[in-house]
Amino acid sequence: MRTHPVVVIPGDGIGPEVTEATQCVLAAAGAPIEWVERLAGLAALKQGQDVLPEDTLEAIERHHYALKGPCTTPVGEGFTSVNVQLRKKLNLYAAARPVRNLPGITTRFNDVDLIIVRENTEGLYSGVENVVTEGVVMSMKVATEAACQRIAHWAFRFATRRRRRKITVFHKANIMKLTDGIFLRAARRVHQQEYPNIDYQELIIDAGCMRLVQDPTQFDVLLLENLYGDVVSDLCAGLVGGLGVVPGANYGDHYAVFEAVHGSAPDIAGKDIANPLALLMSAVMLLNHLAEELQDTACQAAAERVKDAYNRALRDGERTRDLGGSLGTEAFAEAVVARIRAGG
Repeated sequence: MRTHPVVVIPGDGIGPEVTEATQCVLAAAGAPIEWVERLAGLAALKQGQDVLPEDTLEAIERHHYALKGPCTTPVGEGFTSVNVQLRKKLNLYAAARPVRNLPGITTRFNDVDLIIVRENTEGLYSGVENVVTEGVVMSMKVATEAACQRIAHWAFRFATRRRRRKITVFHKANIMKLTDGIFLRAARRVHQQEYPNIDYQELIIDAGCMRLVQDPTQFDVLLLENLYGDVVSDLCAGLVGGLGVVPGANYGDHYAVFEAVHGSAPDIAGKDIANPLALLMSAVMLLNHLAEELQDTACQAAAERVKDAYNRALRDGERTRDLGGSLGTEAFAEAVVARIRAGG
């Protein structure tokens, strides 16, 4: 069986623990992956390297795919987010975050099945800020027709491949008529000219958020600009149990990086209590992507084994503390592995 090199970045805080747990599960599932480990974040700084070392970037450029644990980002000071740097330097312009109910995890809503698609390179979140004068700072929101058109194409193409029925654009074009206006016009154009078979809807973001928390089942795929996408994707995670049960991926034309979307949680690092499920679910997205890109049925089969095993574990009451259970990181991974072996 051929294997595929994939860069793995364990990250900081709980990152190495959830990464190791994920690798153990994938090995048990027979995933045809050869891991190429590289550093980023505080782990890289502690080794005397840059926060995003050149050899890490070069490895992703060489192998095209990466799985990344959480990396610490200082609040209000310090170095730029590793995630933002990766997206800019590798041109990972599309973020996708599936959000769905999981068996055994009781939440306020049932039958949630959303995908948030976020433009990754522009807007306020790109961090273009400067000091105007003492005590006055400015943050610039940049939108280009090329990037808006690109993410609209990507979202409709992705929705078509995943057999999704509807795309809703959240915006604030009533106030930001130029920046959000160009985003909205690009989505309309792509829908009308190329994908009229997919239902299309536009909502002002504040009204959209209200409707999300009233009944998330009325939505299917959400398409948002950068900052809105970051906020709304976390809001949606709260509908199904939190960031510990939601995967994420960043895609470009040549590279893809799959990551846990939660933080590095340094306060619980090394205590064997972190939930590895978000990174494990992201690894399933990685396997599905490899299966699609490389036409490798072994990747698809491994993805199905892992997904089935963690669903069965959750259904059987095997949960970490954040989900109301008592299992630690390693014990949850072992519970998933046991079901892979029992099913195989």
